[in-house]
Amino acid sequence: MAFSSFKDLVIDATDAARTAAFWADLLGLTAETAGAGPNAVLNGAVPEHTIWINQVPEPRTVKQRVHLDVHAAAVSDALRLGAVVDTEHPGWTVLRDPEGGEFCVFPRPPDQLPNYRLYEVVVDAADPAMISSWWAERFGVPAGHDESDPWFWLDGGQAGLPWDLIFNPVPEPKSVKNRVHWDVWGDTEDFLAAGATLLRARDDPESTDIPDSHKISWDVLADPEGNEFCVFAR
Repeated sequence: MAFSSFKDLVIDATDAARTAAFWADLLGLTAETAGAGPNAVLNGAVPEHTIWINQVPEPRTVKQRVHLDVHAAAVSDALRLGAVVDTEHPGWTVLRDPEGGEFCVFPRPPDQLPNYRLYEVVVDAADPAMISSWWAERFGVPAGHDESDPWFWLDGGQAGLPWDLIFNPVPEPKSVKNRVHWDVWGDTEDFLAAGATLLRARDDPESTDIPDSHKISWDVLADPEGNEFCVFAR
């Protein structure tokens, strides 16, 4: 089996333009329109910093199962952009973005504040040991775990990710489509053989059954806990 590699991150939003402006400013990225539609794309110093903002009709209805942790000089940086405080903790604060999505801000001294300010991507998990090991195998790295903590992680530097990927235990099962997901370069058949589920196959570019504007050139899958992700062939 060939290992997969990280491609980019994707955020769903009911207002792509507003969401793109918010996250571009907060993360130190540049927002641009993506094609003729309402979608947007955030670009950074390297391709792996790319974040696509996809406009969707459905609003956020439940706690996000995947959320972003962010470096910032102060929580007020996010409030200035339209976020609101949800819960304060020692060392970090849970906020909601303009669409109600949860994210966490970790204040940093000026000399420790990077230009690219996405710190971690956190995934709620029913079985963090299992799902972290599953993704670790896909990226060809070991999963990390400290016996004193309940969460598991993938080291971004080892896995080819621009941030660490954290799997955090929660009691509730996944109930709706994730509003944040990641895309990978890889072989769909390898993912399916490892236990992923195919949700939508890429379309035949020559087919006349689907309008060109609705065709996709990637496969949409779900991991063993139901988290959606997309697989692109290089």
